[in-house]
Amino acid sequence: MTPIPMGRGGSLADLGLIALFCLIWSSAFAAGKLALPDCPPLILLSSRFLVAGLFLFGLAALVGRPSWPDRRTTASWVVLGALNGALYLGLSYSGMRTVSSAFTAVLISANPLLTALVASPVLGERLSPLKLGGLLLGMIGVGIVLRSRLVGGAEDWHGTLLVLAALVALVGGTILFKKLKPGGDLWTGTAIQSLSAGILLLPLALATESLGDVRLTPALIGGWLYLVVVTSIGGYLLWFRLLRKKTATEASSLHFLMPPLGLFFGWLVFREPVSLVDCLGIIPIAIGIAMVTRG
Repeated sequence: MTPIPMGRGGSLADLGLIALFCLIWSSAFAAGKLALPDCPPLILLSSRFLVAGLFLFGLAALVGRPSWPDRRTTASWVVLGALNGALYLGLSYSGMRTVSSAFTAVLISANPLLTALVASPVLGERLSPLKLGGLLLGMIGVGIVLRSRLVGGAEDWHGTLLVLAALVALVGGTILFKKLKPGGDLWTGTAIQSLSAGILLLPLALATESLGDVRLTPALIGGWLYLVVVTSIGGYLLWFRLLRKKTATEASSLHFLMPPLGLFFGWLVFREPVSLVDCLGIIPIAIGIAMVTRG
C-alpha cells in the first residue's frame, strides 16, 4: 500500500484521495440528518453498520483478501468499532436530532487539537511550533463559527453536549488506532469494526427505540444507502489508510476542513443558513491545515 503524502510533492492522485475523504466525511452528517426524521438514530446506525460489515466481508472474499486476522488484531478492531462507530456516531446522531448537521460537523472538527494534545504524551508525536500554531489557528476558526451559532441561540445545548461526547470518543479511537497498530488487511479490519459497532448498538436500539417509527421514504432509503456504501465503506477505508501512513496529528488535522464543508452540505441539502461570520472562520482554518500538514 503506497503512502499518501500530504505535503509538497504529493501526487495529484494522492491529493484527490485526501479531497475525497474530506468530502465523504463532511457530507455524512447531512446524509444522516436527511434520514433521521424517518428512522430513530440507533436503528439507523446499527442497520447501517451491520450491512456495511457484511458487504465488506463479501468484497474481501471476492478479491481474495485474508478472511480473518489473529485474536489480538480482531480484539483491536472490535474496540475501535466501539469507539469509532457505536459511541462516536451513536452520540453524534442522537445529538443531531436537536442540532443542525453543519453545527455537528463544526464541533467534530475540534478533533485535531484534542488529538494532538493527547498524541504528544501518549504516542510521543512531536508537536512542533509550526504544527501547534496551525492547530491553534484552526481552533480559532472553529471558535468563530461556534460563537456565532451558540450566542444566537440557533442550537440546542443538550444536543451540543451529546456531540461533544461523540468528539471525545472519536479522539479516543484515533489515538488507540495508532497505539494498537492493528495489522492485517484494511478491508477485513474495517468489516470487523463495522460489524462490532452494529452488534453493540442493536440491543440498545431495540430496547430504546421502536421499529414502528421507521418510515421507508425516499429520503431514508437514499440517506441510508449513502451512509452504508459511501461513508461506512469508502470513508473508513480512506481514514484508516491515512492513519497508517501519517501521524495521528497530521491525519486528524483534515477534520479542520469539516466546518466549511459541513456548512456547505447543510446549506445545499437543508438550506441551513450560513452567515458572513461563518465564512470568515474558514480563513484561519485553511491556513491552519496548511501549517499542520506541511511536509
